[in-house]
Amino acid sequence: MIDFSKFEKYSRPGPRYTSYPTAPEFHTNFTQNDLIEKFKSQSDDRPLSLYIHIPFCRSACYFCGCNVIFTSKEDKKVTYIEYLKKELKILAQHLNTNRTVTQMHFGGGTPTFLSAPQLKEVLDAIRGTFPNFSDDAEISCEIDPRYFTKEHMDVLKEAGTNRVSFGVQDLDPKVQETIHRIQPFETTQNVVKIARDAGIKSINIDLIYGLPYQTKETFAKTIRDIVKLNPDRLAVFNYAHVPWMMKTQRKFDETTFAPPSTKLEILKDCIEFFESTGYKMVGMDHFAKPEDELFKAIQKGELHRNFQGYTTKGGADLIGIGVTSIGDGVDYYVQNFKDLKTYEEAIDAGNLPVFKGYKLNDDDILRQYVIMELMSNFSLDIKRCEEKFNINFKEYFSDALKALEEFKEAELLTISDNKIEANSTGAMLIRNISMPFDAYLNNIPEDKRRFSKTI
Repeated sequence: MIDFSKFEKYSRPGPRYTSYPTAPEFHTNFTQNDLIEKFKSQSDDRPLSLYIHIPFCRSACYFCGCNVIFTSKEDKKVTYIEYLKKELKILAQHLNTNRTVTQMHFGGGTPTFLSAPQLKEVLDAIRGTFPNFSDDAEISCEIDPRYFTKEHMDVLKEAGTNRVSFGVQDLDPKVQETIHRIQPFETTQNVVKIARDAGIKSINIDLIYGLPYQTKETFAKTIRDIVKLNPDRLAVFNYAHVPWMMKTQRKFDETTFAPPSTKLEILKDCIEFFESTGYKMVGMDHFAKPEDELFKAIQKGELHRNFQGYTTKGGADLIGIGVTSIGDGVDYYVQNFKDLKTYEEAIDAGNLPVFKGYKLNDDDILRQYVIMELMSNFSLDIKRCEEKFNINFKEYFSDALKALEEFKEAELLTISDNKIEANSTGAMLIRNISMPFDAYLNNIPEDKRRFSKTI
């Protein structure tokens, strides 16, 4: 049972930990040569995960925190596709692209803002560069239901797509008007039918709580309607208000946001409703049917976390393709240029479009392991960690364990000689519980931390 009375005091700025170290630590001293050296050192037996970024949207959704380019110009899309193909050719000069691909994800922006033939052109180029996909590869695409047709679905299905994620956020007309995203229920209903008719067995729907003008009542209606579509997974995210980073968020009147106490009530209602309708909670913001592999993974303690969120596919080197994409390996992160012009200039010069990155040291790799175990599976096997890294855990992390006493006393987690384990309430606060292990964050005063609130 989740005790929501303990939540509000923990609403603090903190990372979402899709990486450790987090993106603010990436720097421009990491160059193309560093990335090429990392590629050379990778084992040919280690699989690949591909992320392809399509940055375009027709118009701005004011809540969005993604790197997007707003356009209706066809020539921009045509040019971008040509540069993606050039980037793939440069990649193939430095990376063994015959390695097995176990995961491919299209994100954006709006990937299906490309026409169906354009999407096919990109997919054919990727398949031509990376010919060896595993039989059970997870191939997924983020989709804006307002820009999706049966023709898009046919192209995705032909390329082996087996999972799609539809962005909905909220169905209330007032909220939709305020966030600049008009999307009637029927629009989402139609695209879910297209996906089901194509045989897609894993459909996710994204929702966001904490948006302007949301109330307990309006969001309760949204989730009741969404469940009628019978999605296999749901992601219910806490809106990240970062107006210092995203100019469109400055359009919101902050007095229209629900207070933390109401947001918690909305979250509580979501958990109770989804569990009453047959879904199981996975992580701090996902729900899945019991037969879904995401739920099975957390039952086995095998859930993983990356820049796309929770996944069942771990142990692969991530290759980011396209403007602003992020990749990673065992001991590095790398990000492509965020600016389209600079991205194109790098590729025209025959270079990988490396903007910045980070080489992990031994302490980073250890802390990454601890934080990702906690973020993914809400527990940490201390003995396994000690054996893996040849440390005395309680000595090495004495400061972190001291900081965790606050959560232990609040009965959010238990700490034994063998294990740190969050209970159901603690799992909802896992960002807070992970933060004491973050060596970089702990050097920044709390009032200077430029992250969204954890609650």
